[in-house]
Amino acid sequence: MNGLTKRYGSRVAVDGLELEVPSGAVAGFVGPNGAGKTTTMAMLLGLVRPSSGTARVLGHPIGNPAAYLPRVGALVEAPAFYPALTGAENLRMLATVAGHDPADVPSLLELVGLADRGGDRYHSYSLGMRQRLGIAAALLGEPELLILDEPANGLDPQGVREIRSLLGRLAGSGRTVLVSSHDLSELEQVCDWLLLIDTGRSLYQGPTRDLLAGGGLTVATTSPHATRTLGGLLDDQRLAVELRGDRLLVEAGGADLADLAAAVNRRAFEAGIVVVELTPQRLTLEDRYLSMLNGGSR
Repeated sequence: MNGLTKRYGSRVAVDGLELEVPSGAVAGFVGPNGAGKTTTMAMLLGLVRPSSGTARVLGHPIGNPAAYLPRVGALVEAPAFYPALTGAENLRMLATVAGHDPADVPSLLELVGLADRGGDRYHSYSLGMRQRLGIAAALLGEPELLILDEPANGLDPQGVREIRSLLGRLAGSGRTVLVSSHDLSELEQVCDWLLLIDTGRSLYQGPTRDLLAGGGLTVATTSPHATRTLGGLLDDQRLAVELRGDRLLVEAGGADLADLAAAVNRRAFEAGIVVVELTPQRLTLEDRYLSMLNGGSR
């Protein structure tokens, strides 16, 4: 995307987005309600025309969606199926209409975890099962790119786990997946690339591991005096150290936590201080995203 913008009258839904998703990545598209996620996905799918800017999907400009849409599968909003037909019948009908091979339906039902329910009528499906059938429909024709807008929205914890498991299976399939979600902990577990936006603007794009790098260590010794002494020694080594009660918080500052732990242990040993607790404190996607929303480092 290059300056992709969408205006509705005086309201700017998407504001000059500059985003890129690597081929083969499972990318999480993160933003609060009204951030512009669904509008961006709709523009990529040719459902909404941008006000300005450009974007390319699978090498083709979004102004010519017919050139790439046959290679794209999507689930945007709630899936729509015939209630009186079975899950398998719905998929076979969609495959026939779209010119895909209906023989692929059993393997798709297996992939989304509905192999034993494909013969049941759609009206008997739970919300989670309906979402998974919608993803199966999006996978008809073996698309190179899969776009999923809030696939776990409205699901109970069991349904969320089912979608997370499915995304994990898709991650190993080699196709590119772009998935939006409010559930940051779920995206953190399945996505290797993240796109963070707010009010239609980009906050971050890049590998998940880079965004979550950092954190620190909680360190405790045998006495408050020893803890303060160790804090001074670590501060002398230009480590960011904060005394919190009877423990130290040592910030990683981008360093590997294992290397940082070794350095803290080594300095304590040299000073004759016994470390009784050394606990990694890893950043979460929620930590980083809220920090960015509140004006932290971008």
